[in-house]
Amino acid sequence: MEEMDKIVEQGLLYDFYGELLTEHQRQIYEDAFWNDLSLSEIAAERGISRQGVHDLLRRCNKLLAGYESKLHLVEKFEKTKASVQELSKEIAALEGTGGGGEHISNLKKRVNEILEEL
Repeated sequence: MEEMDKIVEQGLLYDFYGELLTEHQRQIYEDAFWNDLSLSEIAAERGISRQGVHDLLRRCNKLLAGYESKLHLVEKFEKTKASVQELSKEIAALEGTGGGGEHISNLKKRVNEILEEL
């Protein structure tokens, strides 16, 4: 499961910060992660060494992680997503009971928290 989490994390980091990479970095990163090309295939296509591709991908991953450590956009996104999922459960509970004084109060609180985070 850890490998899948790493892939999801890399995808999120690229989605949020990929535009901050150079065009060359983006192309190689996309070839490796989205087009599922091997290091050798990318190296042959781009006219660089396999080791050069490997090093560039490591640098890209480090850059993307560095942007996240400074900006925390992915972290904020994940928190917001979790809050919205909680709101969805609260709404479902409210709909199921037909009432909702306490549920409405919880919904208002969560909505305000989300708005503050955005």
